[in-house]
Amino acid sequence: MSAAAKLSQFGVKHVARGIGRLSTEVLDSGSGSYVTTVSGRKLLDFTSGIGVTNLGHCHPAVTKAAQAQVGKLVHGQVNIAFQKPYLELVDALIPLMPHKSLDTFFFWNSGSEAVEAAVKLARHATKKQNVIVMQGSYHGRTMGTLAMTRSKTVYGENFAPLMPGVFAVPFPYCKQCSVATHSDGKFGFENCCMDPVLQLELLLKRETAPSDTAAIFIETVLGEGGYVPPPAGYLARVREICDKNGILMVADEVQCGYGRTGKLFAIEHWGVRPDILIMAKGIANGFPLSGIVSRKELMDLQKPGSMGGTYSGNAVSCAAAVAVVKAFQEEKILENVNTRGEELKSTLRAAQEDPKTRHMIYDVRGLGLMLALECVPGKGYASKIQAKCMEKDMLLLTTSIYDTLRFIPPLNITKKDMAEGCRIIGEAIEEVAAEEDSPETPTKGQAPE
Repeated sequence: MSAAAKLSQFGVKHVARGIGRLSTEVLDSGSGSYVTTVSGRKLLDFTSGIGVTNLGHCHPAVTKAAQAQVGKLVHGQVNIAFQKPYLELVDALIPLMPHKSLDTFFFWNSGSEAVEAAVKLARHATKKQNVIVMQGSYHGRTMGTLAMTRSKTVYGENFAPLMPGVFAVPFPYCKQCSVATHSDGKFGFENCCMDPVLQLELLLKRETAPSDTAAIFIETVLGEGGYVPPPAGYLARVREICDKNGILMVADEVQCGYGRTGKLFAIEHWGVRPDILIMAKGIANGFPLSGIVSRKELMDLQKPGSMGGTYSGNAVSCAAAVAVVKAFQEEKILENVNTRGEELKSTLRAAQEDPKTRHMIYDVRGLGLMLALECVPGKGYASKIQAKCMEKDMLLLTTSIYDTLRFIPPLNITKKDMAEGCRIIGEAIEEVAAEEDSPETPTKGQAPE
C-alpha cells in the first residue's frame, strides 16, 4: 500500500464519520485554481473550499501579509485591547459597504458564529425573540443556527431540541414554485407571482406577530438550497415589510458575498439596505474569520461584555483579510468574475440547448461565479456528472435537495483555467448523456427523490 493510501485509510478510520466528504484524497498543497494531493494528483478546484479561497489557493499577497503578521502578533484578544489589523480591516471595509449606515463591525471566526452574533444583536436591539428564515436556507451547524437551517434535514436530524422561536417561509424559487410550474409559462423568474411575499405576510398574521418578531434572515442568493437568486423586486418587498412592522432585515452573505456574484456583496444587485450584514468564507481567503456589520445605533445598544470570543477577529486572519481587500482593488477581481462567469454560463447553457444533453438539464442559473446547473430529477445526473469531473481531475460539488451542481471556482481564475474547466464539464455532461439508454423529456417542477 502506498504512503498516500495509508494516510487516506488512517483518515477514514480516525476522523469523525459524521463529516460528509467528496473524496478520500489527501490534499498536500494548493496554488491558484489547483490543489495537489500527497499522491501527486493535480486537481482543478471548482469548489474553492466551498467559496472560501476566493482568490485561489495561497494567493501571494495574502500569504505574505499573514506571514508578516505571524512574526509580529498572532493573538491580540479583543476583550483585552484593540489590535492593529482588526482596526485596519474595519477601515478598509467601511467604504465598501452596500449602504453608508453599515459602519460598525464585530468579527468572529466562522459563518455560524456570525449568524448567531446577528441573532443576538437583533434580539437585543428589538427586545423581541422570534426570527424568520427562508425554506432552503443554510445558516450553519451550531445548535442555534441549526434551528435556522432549512436546506436539508440531515444537518439537524436527531439533534433536537434546537433554538426555539424560528419560523420559515418560502424563498422565491421560481423553477420549483407550484404556481409557476402550473401556469403554462405565465409566471416564472421574469414575472414572479411574489407568492413568497404573501406567505411572509400571512406568517406574521398567523404564527409570529410583528411584536414578537426580531428579524428576517435571508440569504441574498440562496446557497445550499440551490444557488437561487431572487427575482427583481422581491428583496425590496421584504424591506418594506420589515420597515412597516419594526423588524430587522438581516442579509446572510456568508456564501454569496465577497465578490462571488460579481459585486462585493450580492445585495448590491438589488439596491436594498439591510439592517445587519453577515460575512465570512472568502473574507480572509482561508483564514478563519467572519463578521457582522450594522449601524452604530443598533450596535451601541449592547453592553460591554455582551459580545466577545477567545479567537474572534484573530490578528493573523484580519491581516490576511486586509490583503484580500487590496487584492480585490488592485487585481480588478470583480471584472474577472463577470467575464469568467459569462464564459462558464455559456458552457452550461450550451449543454442545456444541445439535443444530445438537453434532456438532462432543468435549469441554468446564477450570478457571477456563483452558478448552478439543476438536472431533471430521478436519474441522479448531478452526482454522475460530478463523478465524471473527478475522474478528469476536477473538484465539483452538488447542492440542495434537488439534483443540482454548483460551480464555485476562484474569483481570479484565469481564462486558460476556465477554458479547461469548461472543457471538462462539457465532456462530463456529454459522457453521462451518452450512457443513457432512453432519454426523457424534462417535466416541470418535479419533487426531489
